[in-house]
Order: sequence, then structure tokens, then C-alpha cells
Amino acid sequence: MRKNEKEGTTDMEINHVLVVEDDKEIREGVKIYLKSKGYKVSEAANGVEGLEIIEKEDIHLAIVDVMMPRMDGITMTMKLRENYDFPVIFLSAKSEEVDKIMGLDMGADDYVTKPFTPMELLARVNSQLRRYRKFMEKLEHKEVKSNVHVIGGLELNEDTREVSVDGETVKVTPTEYKILLLLMKHAGRVFSADEIYEWVWEEHAVNTDTIMVHVRNIREKIEINPKEPKYLKVVWGVGYKIEKQA
Repeated sequence: MRKNEKEGTTDMEINHVLVVEDDKEIREGVKIYLKSKGYKVSEAANGVEGLEIIEKEDIHLAIVDVMMPRMDGITMTMKLRENYDFPVIFLSAKSEEVDKIMGLDMGADDYVTKPFTPMELLARVNSQLRRYRKFMEKLEHKEVKSNVHVIGGLELNEDTREVSVDGETVKVTPTEYKILLLLMKHAGRVFSADEIYEWVWEEHAVNTDTIMVHVRNIREKIEINPKEPKYLKVVWGVGYKIEKQA
């Protein structure tokens, strides 16, 4: 939707979706359907073309296929996350389970497995845009108060949306940020995967396996040794928590 340094600006009148898919039939079908629902749609046949469009256009959400020529979807997502925080929905075949998980690790927010129905994809698009819009509105209209949360060397600043460990800035995706914010604001409390999903996505919990992937990705970023975490702990059979004192 915007570069990170332009988070204070927003224009949600017409949502602009980028469809990156090397299969022309699928790409055109998704484009036609989304345009019929009022979206502005741009299309690209590979990751290289997709990144070029992102640099030129104001994109609100990207639908990205996993396997593409020139540049695959995983590489594209990893590169766009260096500067952009709009939602990314991955398209993956059932045989690409590993790539799907890797995509979430690299910054994708959700995924749809092929074959999919237009209505299913539209529901995911609407959901991601709704969550992201609400999240940005909360940031822009929050009360003036202390919004810095510190647990040991882990720090989260709500005003700047920055996360740091021992003074070093850590880049996190919007979804990872929201999970960390929930756990740090309620340090010591254990949240189930369902509770985290419903708080972050603001809807009934489905497909909570994504929580495990996001938690693992957060650990890789904030822990010195992810296998022996200092901050983000798993309470087996119950859920996840951030320790009060780390």
C-alpha cells in the first residue's frame, strides 16, 4: 500500500490490487473478477514485473504466485518487504507446501491453495484489506500516551511501529508486529493460537497453523538462539506468551 516511511498517508477510496501470476488464464480471470467487484487491478507475469509495478503504482494488496519464471513469488515477497508493508496473499499448489510456509516466513500474510474459487480469493482479499485498514486507523488515531513496551532487551514502540533487540532495529511484517504487540502488552499471559488469530485478524479463528509459522519467524528475528528462546515462549498444549522479565 505504501512505503514504510510513508505510513502516515493513506488513500483507501479505491483499493489497488496487484496480481502476479505467470498463468495468463488464472491472472486474467482474477483480474476480471476483482474489477467486477470495484477494485483497480494491475497484473504481472513474474516477480520482476511485479516489483516494477510496485515502484510505479500505489498498491494496497498483492496476490503473488509461488512458482514463476525470472523471479519466483518467495523472492519477490522478500524483496518488497524491504520497503513495503501492504498485505500479500500467496497462491500455491498443494504440492508446494514447503514453499507456502517459506512464503509466510518471508513476509506473506495469507495464502490460498490452488485450485480456488473466485469467492474464496475475494473473501481473503477483503479480509486482509479490512484488517490492515483498521490497524492503520488505530495507529493514526491512538490516544497520546506512553506506547513503548520493554521486556529485557526487547523493545516495541507503538508510535514509530519499531521493534528492537538490544538496541538493534528488527524488521517485522505487519502481522508479526501485531502478534508481538498483543503478547508484550500482556506479558506473562498465555494466549492460545485461536485468541491470537482472533485479535490480530479480528474475525473467527480459521487456519491457525499460520500462527505457528509467524511465531517461528518472530523467534528467528528477536531471539539469539531460537531453539532456546529468551522472550517468546511456547506453553505446550496451551499457547504462546512473552515472559514478563527476560
